[in-house]
Amino acid sequence: MLRNPSLITRTVIGKILGLIIGLLGFICLPYYWPEADWTLRWGILLWYITLGGLIGVFGIFSHHPLLNIKFPWWIRGTMLGAWMNFVITFFAINEMQAVMYALFGEDGIITSPFWLVAEGAIFGLIIDYVATRYGGEGKQTIESLNI
Repeated sequence: MLRNPSLITRTVIGKILGLIIGLLGFICLPYYWPEADWTLRWGILLWYITLGGLIGVFGIFSHHPLLNIKFPWWIRGTMLGAWMNFVITFFAINEMQAVMYALFGEDGIITSPFWLVAEGAIFGLIIDYVATRYGGEGKQTIESLNI
């Protein structure tokens, strides 16, 4: 972890990692599904940037206020990534189904678009690990803001 935990550092790290993941989707999608339109490609790019930023900001919660339990990075990042990918899959199910068919075929083993929830959990775990490692977590991340 850096010397001074910072919410800004967490958010920047999350957005940079989200940008990298989103760029991979933006660049690779036409190779797997040539019919993918520009709005889907841009949506994937912007979605993962937003996901990274949210994971960065949520790093201030190291304790769950309602359940009164510890909220470690590996639960926080995994749950947030899974939830956000569930939301996009739920609202864009036809497009996500077409992406999964293009990647794995109609008779593939993982053709359900809800496998993207597991993908979001993995990316959320990675983003929160790196953001926590270099940006800290909990109350100390906002103490540097002098709010």
